[in-house]
Amino acid sequence: ERFGTVAGLDEAGRGPLAGPVVAAAGILRGPVRGVNDSKLLSAKDRESLYGEIADRAYVGIGLSTPEEIDLLNILNATKLAMNRALDGLSVRPSYVIIDGKYLNLKIRGRCIVGGDRLSASIASASIMAKVFRDSLMKDLGNLYPEYGYEKHKGYGTEKHLQAIARYGPSTWHRSEERRVGKECRSRWS
Repeated sequence: ERFGTVAGLDEAGRGPLAGPVVAAAGILRGPVRGVNDSKLLSAKDRESLYGEIADRAYVGIGLSTPEEIDLLNILNATKLAMNRALDGLSVRPSYVIIDGKYLNLKIRGRCIVGGDRLSASIASASIMAKVFRDSLMKDLGNLYPEYGYEKHKGYGTEKHLQAIARYGPSTWHRSEERRVGKECRSRWS
């Protein structure tokens, strides 16, 4: 084994107006059929695969809150979430492969452009991060029904922007979006 134990790493939630950025790290212990880039799978398929991956991999989940995103910026908050995901693994990897820009994490690794379509480990991490974050946003939708988080997962849909304009930003909105919320209020008022 040239690299030793390899973990795949990916994130979900860098682009939304609200909610955390969630990272997942996964070390597969065996093959999982149907694993692919989470964006290419239906929600039903992702949820089904989530359970299979949890049974056949060591998985760590990490997140950065909207406050941390505001304080650190999205790139550094993503790095923090990824390091937390690596810390959450019960087996320490010696190497990580990441979909996207390499973030100089605490474990050496390599970025693979389009890695969630090329590596089962990265694709598994992609699915875990997406399903975990979507579930969290559904829970927030129950707590804050006026924003419809369960439908748009915090992304800047027209209905979401209208809710920000009507109710103002929630504590789960990121500061840039709190500023944008003032613009939304004037736009739809």
